[in-house]
Formats: sequence, C-alpha cells, structure tokens
Amino acid sequence: MHSRSGSPVAAGPEQVFSDLREVAARVRDGLSWEIPESLEELPADELPAGQIAQFAQQERTRVLSAGVTGLEKLAEGRAAEISDDESFGMEAIVLLEGRPAILVQHHDFAPQQGDWSVLDGHRDAIRESLARVGRVELSGHLSLDWLGTAFLVGPDTVLTNRHVAVEFARGDGRGWSFQQGIRANVDTGEEYGDTAPGGGGPSYDVVEVVGIHEDVDLALLRVAPPAGAGALPTPLAVAADAPADLPGRPVYCVGYPAYDGRRNEPESMRRIFMDIYNVKRLQPGTATGLVPGQDALGHDCSTLGGNSGSPVIDLADHRVLGLHFGGRYGSGNFAVPLWQLVDDPLLARADINFV
Repeated sequence: MHSRSGSPVAAGPEQVFSDLREVAARVRDGLSWEIPESLEELPADELPAGQIAQFAQQERTRVLSAGVTGLEKLAEGRAAEISDDESFGMEAIVLLEGRPAILVQHHDFAPQQGDWSVLDGHRDAIRESLARVGRVELSGHLSLDWLGTAFLVGPDTVLTNRHVAVEFARGDGRGWSFQQGIRANVDTGEEYGDTAPGGGGPSYDVVEVVGIHEDVDLALLRVAPPAGAGALPTPLAVAADAPADLPGRPVYCVGYPAYDGRRNEPESMRRIFMDIYNVKRLQPGTATGLVPGQDALGHDCSTLGGNSGSPVIDLADHRVLGLHFGGRYGSGNFAVPLWQLVDDPLLARADINFV
C-alpha cells in the first residue's frame, strides 16, 4: 500500500484479513444494498444538508468500491497494478472492517459484525475498562485544552505518557510539580454526543505528579474525585507477566484519537469517518509481539495522536498489557510493555494493580 502520512492504518490488508476475497465480496454486497436518499420530498430549508449527506454517501461508496477492486487485485497477486485510489480504498476497508475505531456512547458500544462480533461476548468487561479511561484536560495552558489519554492503574493513580505529562509538569531534580497557572483533570466522559462540557462521565482532578519515568515514555499522576463526588472506581488490572502467545493475540485500545491538520488527511477519509475526532473510542486489533531491539510492544489497533497514553488491553482476560505511546503508518503502533516494569521503583511507589 502506498504511504499516507495521515492514516491511522498500522498494517496492510494482507496482515489484517485472512481471506481477502471474502472481505471484498462482503463489502461489495453491502454496497449493493445501499440506497441513496431521495431529495425530492425534503423541505426547501433541508435540501442543502440533504445534498451534502447524499454527496458524502456517494463518496463513501466510490472509495469503498475502489478498495474492493484493490483487494481483489491483491488476492490475485497483482499488487503492482493497484492504483492510488484503490490503495486508499483498501485503507478505508481496513479501518471500517478490520481495525475499526468504534464510537463509545453512554459508556457502551454498538454491536459489531464480522470478525469483531467477538466483542459482544466481552461487553461487560469492556464497559468496565471504558469507565477507567479518560481524557487528560488542561486549564490555564496557553495553547492546549487537552492532551491525550490516561487510565486508572492504582487506588488513586493514573498512567499516561511522559510526552503528555511534560506539557503541564516540571521537574527540579528532586520531584515534579505543576507549571505555574496550569491545572489538569482526567475526564472519563467526552463521548460522542455529550452536550454539556464534561458530560457523560466523572472527571477526576490531578492533584500530584507522582513521577515521570527517565527511561520509558511513562508518567504517573495522582487523582482525586471532586468534592462531594463518589469514590474512585477500582483500578484496571495490569499484567504482571506476558501472555505465552503474544503475537496475534486480540487486544483493544481505549482512547481519544485526535485530528492533526499537519498530517494532511485526505478529505475523503474525513468524510468516511464523519469528521469525528477527540471523543472516546474502542479500537480493537492484535498484538504483534515485542519489537526487536526496543523496549516496546507492537500492536495494530487504529490510533491517532490523541491516543497517547491509551491502555492496550488483552481481550482474553482484560489485563492491561501496554501503554500506547506512538506509531508509524504501515509499520505498526508501539506501547510500553508494562509487565517488564513490575519491579520498577516508580511504579512500586504508586501501588500499581499488577495481576
């Protein structure tokens, strides 16, 4: 597949799908059932919106149809003949079918079809995970109102990335404190459709920077519920050991993928995903194993910048395997393998819930 710097796709269709022809047939069949909305009966004041919606539907159909053709060429060993449009369409199919970024609403997610229908059997446990992940938000910062993702790992501590925490914390060689005038909180709501600021879930005040790791992209923050609010929930279980069959193991991320205009995402991709960013999503995928020569766990969940600090959670037992910190198009995404830090002094101070 041709490189597109703005795409969250971390793996090509041949790595994601076991049967390219079956996926192509399923997508083509789905497109044959799509009936364009009629504009004839719409009131005059609704016609512009209807025309936009119809154009977006036509664009989605065009992109996915090209992707189907690309998948068929790939299955026939004709990868060299795949056009840019077909490559882009295959990316869209990977995101919609193979590695979706599922909107979270009302602390839940819609039933899934295809390979990820397995998520429905884990719904209760996934809902518990969703409730323990929030968006890191700031007040008093000159240019940022939110940064990334964090998740509850101890009785009163959350885990996020070092590159998130340094935006509002400073060190003096003896410890860490907040930069002057900046306050932070972790909001577990911020779901699609929330109408009120902070609506949809409790928000916890960041009251202390426990520490920022010197060697890995990791930071620990102490949080507390606002006055009069309920107690913090129990923390997520963090894996104290690695699964024996790590490569190919189903996992999921929870986080807040953000639009980044610097990456020049194609307009068509924005239409396909309804231009919805900065809200909570469930992002399933697989672990790809430890990255040779690096202290990193690879995975292929579809992530964007706001996922910094997301947990990478084992779908089998819902323990957190890693702390997502970044990725590269077509190459993979990377997380700190947390089981390697069981005896780390910083994590020991925070009473991490290793299981």
